Formats: sequence, structure tokens, C-alpha cells
Amino acid sequence: MGSYATRRGARTGATLWRVTADGPEQRVVPDGVLDLMWFQNRLVVAGPDTGATVVPVSDGEVTHGLRFAPGVAHALLGVATAELTDRRVELSELVRPPGNDGWSFEDDPADALERVFLALWTRTDPERSVLRTAASLDRSAREGRDVRETAELHGLSERSLRRLSNRLFGYGPKTLTRIHRFQHALHLARAGLPLGEVAATAGYADQAHFTRECGSLTGRTPAALTRAG
Repeated sequence: MGSYATRRGARTGATLWRVTADGPEQRVVPDGVLDLMWFQNRLVVAGPDTGATVVPVSDGEVTHGLRFAPGVAHALLGVATAELTDRRVELSELVRPPGNDGWSFEDDPADALERVFLALWTRTDPERSVLRTAASLDRSAREGRDVRETAELHGLSERSLRRLSNRLFGYGPKTLTRIHRFQHALHLARAGLPLGEVAATAGYADQAHFTRECGSLTGRTPAALTRAG
């Protein structure tokens, strides 16, 4: 994937990230989130992935991104997130990009991303109750709650939960939980935990189950993904 670094944005508190490519392509694995990116001199929205995405790049090329909190992309862009699943779409295809006033991506890409985010937030004024619900649903997925339990916790039918989850996250609650579990396991593996322990800690039946899940979601083995990190 190349060198990867994150930090909190001074203007928004959002997670800002930067990736420097170390080869002719980047393999992006599912993480259950959406991002606003400055990529190859374009403002691009990266939708939620259901599998690995291979992106052609130049060696040493830098991509900057701002990670949307749960539900925020749907609120700011005005589209059901499911319409962006497994896609990379220029921001201008979704909304009118904000104008700049004395700032540029050439000078400070991360700061510019925050300014775009703030302009979109001011323009749309997202409903806070919807964002609280999105954050709660995301938390339930990270905690590994099943569909029935999550629906009951939020006063929804299972059918309504699936519709809402697709609108806010780009996939249903079961898939969101699956991807968060995979990311948790990948984080443990990259921290040096033995793969058998990783599988047990993350909630897989066994190491073989974790290996199959890695193959299904990314086309790679856990060992290969750990080396890539």
C-alpha cells in the first residue's frame, strides 16, 4: 500500500490521511468508510468497498484524504451511500464543489480538504439526530451485534435497519459488521499478534475462518496483508 499516516484535522477534528505509493499500484481493502480525496489533482469521493480495489498510481505519488464519519457522506452529498459502493466518483459529479478563497490544494492539500468539508457542512447543515443514529449503528457493527439485536436496540424492524444501513453506509448491517471485524483482525495482525490469537480475539471460529475471510474480502492471505501494512 505504501507509507500511510493519519492525524486529526485542526479545523474539523476529522481523520486526515496521507498515502505515498511505493509501486505502480495501490491495493485498497474494505474498511467500512467513505473518504474525500485529493487524488491525481482531482477531488474524488471514494465509496465504501466490498472487496479489494487496485488503483494504478506512480511510484512516490501522494494521495491525501479526509475520512467521513458515519452518515456524514450521505448528509453532505445528498445521495444514498449505496449508489457509491465500490466506486470512485469526482465530487463535481455529485455536488457543486465549493469555491476557494486564498487557499489551494497545491499549497496544503490536507487543509484544503478540511475547507471543502466545512463548506459542504455549512451548505447542508446535517440533521444531528441522523448522524447520532449513524454513529450508533456503526458502533453496534464494531461491537459485533447481529442484525436482530441491532434492530431492537434502535427501535427498527430488520427490514428498516437494512434500508437505513444501505443509505448511510453503502451496505447492510451484516456486511458492515463483517468488514469491521476484518479490519479489527487486520490491525491485530499488523501489531504482531499471532494469527491464531488474532482469529480468536476478533471473533472468528478459527484461523482458517480468518484466512478464508481475508481471501474473500481482499484476494490475499493474512500473511500477505500483514506484510503489506
